[in-house]
Amino acid sequence: MGDDSHSWTAAPAAAERARSVLAAAWSCSVTAEGTREELVGAHTVGEDGRVVVEVPEDSALLAVAICVPRGEPSAVLEFADAAPVPVRDRIRSRLWLAGWFAVEGERLVFTPTRVVLRQPSGSVVVDLDEFAAAVPDPLTTAEARLLTHLSDCHADAVERLTRLVDSDSLHGAVRVQPLAVDRHGLTLRIERARTHGDVRLAFHAPADDVAQLTERMHVLLGQATAASCPRALQRQRTDGDG
Repeated sequence: MGDDSHSWTAAPAAAERARSVLAAAWSCSVTAEGTREELVGAHTVGEDGRVVVEVPEDSALLAVAICVPRGEPSAVLEFADAAPVPVRDRIRSRLWLAGWFAVEGERLVFTPTRVVLRQPSGSVVVDLDEFAAAVPDPLTTAEARLLTHLSDCHADAVERLTRLVDSDSLHGAVRVQPLAVDRHGLTLRIERARTHGDVRLAFHAPADDVAQLTERMHVLLGQATAASCPRALQRQRTDGDG
């Protein structure tokens, strides 16, 4: 694969990933006491992971918050994490928060008592203390813009990055798209005629902002360029003869 550094596959911990999904979500589905409501642009997230919801006066959620004993699980919030670029199966993960609502002023505050994150690798129950203490990935709010720009304006760079992917993973590929990016690495979606798979390219060091991400991407592209050179030429450059 061109460079031994790609054996490092660091990825966000489950709690950080859950908080990132929560931070990026614009909408959510709420199921409570037999009712289901779709909320769009109606929630914000506190530093401790509690969800503050603005609901209309006739919302059934108000009755749930008032009638159910405080602290008793009474609702489930569901958030979907969709890829910002057009790929097959765009839902990258789903996050469920089970817990209870409380009325605080004119708002509802949801306190989670169980957090479940489902990713392609499977579902995991996130520790509540870890969830409360975690912070979203620093690239979360910029991810959609960054991936869309990479897909729309730098298809040549995406193609070059595939040189870092094992040839077996590219067998039968008909399209490759950037699927996700976080401080630890970039994930590519490899689509075949009837199936698809994901490959992660890890950065040599975490990126804490967009400027650092740019540098990390340049390093990956440099490694991809080196990976395409004939082995003899690579050895020559390593020995300082070229």
